[in-house]
Amino acid sequence: MFTRILQYNVFNGTLKELMNYIEKFNKVNIISGNPEVLYNGLNNPLLFNNFTGDNSIIIPDGVGTVVASKVVKNPVKEKIAGIELMEEIVKKCQRESKSIYLIGAKQEILDACVEKLQSKYTKLNISGSRNGYFDLNNCSDLIDDIKAKKPYALFIAMGSPRQDSFIIKNMDQLPCKIFMGVGGSFDVFSGKVKRAPAWMISLGLEWLYRVIKEPFRIKRLVSIPKFLLKVLKYKNE
Repeated sequence: MFTRILQYNVFNGTLKELMNYIEKFNKVNIISGNPEVLYNGLNNPLLFNNFTGDNSIIIPDGVGTVVASKVVKNPVKEKIAGIELMEEIVKKCQRESKSIYLIGAKQEILDACVEKLQSKYTKLNISGSRNGYFDLNNCSDLIDDIKAKKPYALFIAMGSPRQDSFIIKNMDQLPCKIFMGVGGSFDVFSGKVKRAPAWMISLGLEWLYRVIKEPFRIKRLVSIPKFLLKVLKYKNE
């Protein structure tokens, strides 16, 4: 069910198996485990403790994590992209009449994301939303609204580590079952950013497509070789 990569347990089943596994939890924090996020977690005790907690599941989101699973000779069955998991959870919520709550992005992106999701999933209950521009230490109005709405799934699109900090700080007091940091997924759902073509995704080249479209991301790719070198070193110790 899990592959040990460095000091992390990474889910190694299929997306369908993951959806079934999530049901075992009263509350679950889903971490999109790409190399950048996992590497940063090694150097941040707060993130590391969160990623390795009993209520956390790390998914293999990123070709670098998939490669790392092969390096340790326990390959994951498939890459699970955070945005694809988010959409599966959205489908489940529509099917089972459960609600979701969205936090993050600029207001216009958030509004477009809500509109597109509601258009695609006409029976989906989006019980609330809030843009990502607020003080994490002074957001009692937001916390009270989530408590009142009692959503099944809470999606936070504020990038790591900000979205992780929100979850760490508030997970215990909020009534949601699923907590998931989803990075730039609202941008994709809103239509502002397009995902790579299916053939690039299937070949593990989505990262290249994103760098071509958003060149500033190239700096973040440095974490991939750093992460893989650390995996190799740890494996040989």
